[in-house]
Amino acid sequence: MAASNNFRQEQRGVALRMVAALCVTILISATCLYRGGAAPTTAAERLIVTARADVFVLCWLAAAIGNVARLRFFSADDIAGSGSGTASAEVDRAKAVLQNTLEQVVLAVPVHLALAVLLASSVPLIVALAALFAIGRLLFWIGYARGAKARAFGFALTFYPNSAGLVIAVFAAVRLSL
Repeated sequence: MAASNNFRQEQRGVALRMVAALCVTILISATCLYRGGAAPTTAAERLIVTARADVFVLCWLAAAIGNVARLRFFSADDIAGSGSGTASAEVDRAKAVLQNTLEQVVLAVPVHLALAVLLASSVPLIVALAALFAIGRLLFWIGYARGAKARAFGFALTFYPNSAGLVIAVFAAVRLSL
């Protein structure tokens, strides 16, 4: 019974943090779309802004890869690499952060590119999505070792902006095809 209560409490904590991140995403995305509506730019200008923003997204992937390598280098048990046996708990956590970061980057970069191509007023939105990505990854990374509740806001602050950008890109693509 106690395990069930702890599980439910953890679920509530995760859910509250995810809802908070969703609210932040909606508020910032809506603000950027409203403000961005007055500032259409050329496709080339939007792609340059996207490339600049996504450099910072890619830095999080490089940092996660580098962190796994750093931890392996300083561990006698882990230096041989993942094919040599069971990794330490610290390397396993770092690999989990890396895997999730890779998944988020794989979604974020094409979404940002789609927005740049499909939406003339996307510059503020793309910059905001990349900033939310960076903040979300930082919070996810910091909270990861402390459990689901501690990493939920960071995860959601990365995932929801990516998802919101995808939904906006889909609507823009449909609108352009009509």
